[in-house]
Order: sequence, then C-alpha cells, then structure tokens
Amino acid sequence: MNEELSLRFSKVKLLLLDVDGVLTDGRIIYDSQGRDSKFFDVHDGLGVFCLHRAGINTVIVTAKSSKSIKPRAKDMKVVDVFAGIFPKTKVLDIIIKKYGVGPDEICFVGDDLVDLSLMRKIGVPVAVANASSEIKEAACYVTNRAGGRGAVREVAELILKSQGKWKDILKFYGL
Repeated sequence: MNEELSLRFSKVKLLLLDVDGVLTDGRIIYDSQGRDSKFFDVHDGLGVFCLHRAGINTVIVTAKSSKSIKPRAKDMKVVDVFAGIFPKTKVLDIIIKKYGVGPDEICFVGDDLVDLSLMRKIGVPVAVANASSEIKEAACYVTNRAGGRGAVREVAELILKSQGKWKDILKFYGL
C-alpha cells in the first residue's frame, strides 16, 4: 500500500458496508415461502469485530431489507443498520452527525451501481475485487478478495495496520 493510501486509511473512524456483494458473495437464496438466506464469511465478521475492539465502529447501509442482516450485524458488533435505503446518500448526514465524523473519516465498501453515489461523498471509497467497473473506477482501493470472501476482513486489516492497532489485536488473540 502506498503512502497516500495508508494516510487515508489511518484517518478512518467509521466503516460503512453494503451487504449483498460485499458481506455476501451477492447470491440470494429464496425458500418456498419467499424467505431469503444469505451466506456471510466468518473472516469478514472477525474483521468487523476486531475494528469494534479497536474502537472503530461499523455501520451497514443497504438498499435491500432482509431479516438475516440484523442478527449477523449484532454478532459482528455492527453498531447500526440502515436497510431499505436508496439512494444511500440519504442517510449520510444522519450518520455523520450521529457518529461525530467527517466524510474524510469514513470508509465505505461497495460493489455495484447502487453504491456509487455514497462512494463519491466519503474519504475512503473501496471496491471489492468483483465489483462493477464503475465502482472500481470510483474507489481509491480495490480489494484482492471478492465480496463475501474476505474483502471486508482485508479492509479491516488495512485500517488497523495503518493506525498501528493491529499488534494490539494480535496480542488479544495470544500472538
């Protein structure tokens, strides 16, 4: 990671995440009653938990509503969930005020066109490896890992390492 990018990640005080295509691989399964199921990556969850442990909050901002999001968010120690939000910029001022951060202190991880408007309004826009080309172009960083396959963990580690907090996380886990 170059010096400019490291500086951007070092300023992050709040992580915003999309769900479908970022915390999941983008596939949605519907059962015979029309209920949806999502697959979440445990490594991404630990990354978000580590951020929480280091004092960096995570908020979910998703255009789709699903009952499976809130239990997973609670498990990962996500502090807030904004579901059924479009455009996603609709909640940006609320988030900034509620969490006392500036746009340049926010990192947002997205994957598709619905994320573009929010990515253009914050300081650290990130695209997952399998994001659409427009999202990759708007990002300051494109993950090596795909959405739902460790991309969020990768971002969490970049934030923690750039802020000098990674060693404390390793110490917590006995390393």
